[in-house]
Amino acid sequence: MRIRLIAFVLAGFLAASLGCLAQADDLPAPTSRPSQWAQPIDTHYNLYQITPTLYRSRQPDAAAQPLLKKLGVVTVVDFIKESDSKWLSDPSVTQVQIPLQTVHIDDADIIQSLRAIQTAQEKGPVLIHCKHGLDRTGLVSAMYRIVVQGWSKQAALDEMEHGGYGDEDNLRHGIDYINKVDVDALKTALASGACSTSALAGCAIKGWFQKTDVVGVQTILWRL
Repeated sequence: MRIRLIAFVLAGFLAASLGCLAQADDLPAPTSRPSQWAQPIDTHYNLYQITPTLYRSRQPDAAAQPLLKKLGVVTVVDFIKESDSKWLSDPSVTQVQIPLQTVHIDDADIIQSLRAIQTAQEKGPVLIHCKHGLDRTGLVSAMYRIVVQGWSKQAALDEMEHGGYGDEDNLRHGIDYINKVDVDALKTALASGACSTSALAGCAIKGWFQKTDVVGVQTILWRL
């Protein structure tokens, strides 16, 4: 009787074990973060490394300076209205401020941002940030992937939406811009030194008037 009881218990235990193994086999295998995506450096600052010379984060504070120094950051590009001088006291780090609003983003904003990043990268690693490191930083990062690195729109959107930066609601304006933007026109304008893809953009008209004023002054002086 005792032997039968033991055999029954063992049989039940074996069946339960096999059942657990079967359930475990049904579970999806854990997936790692794609190696081509920006890799996390510090979750507190929402800090990621996009390339060996480009990082992205939320707005840092004074306590982040040793970390940035360790990463070799020599330029910080700020996409908000608040100056980085409030927290960044290292005189060796160049500060660039380009206030953006994704609700009203246009090609001129993206070209200015990408050009600032590329210029700064000639001197060393660059950090770009906004308030939370989500919508504005996310959009510029995605456009860097597309325009500078040659990623497809979908590949950049996948990283933007699923890379840990924010949810689709926070990113919707940036997503709309990416879906509609003429990438070839952006690449041409960035390479040519133009401030926008449109000759009627505010920055282009302002530049035209400035050039006209200079020519006008030169003409007057020549006639004298």
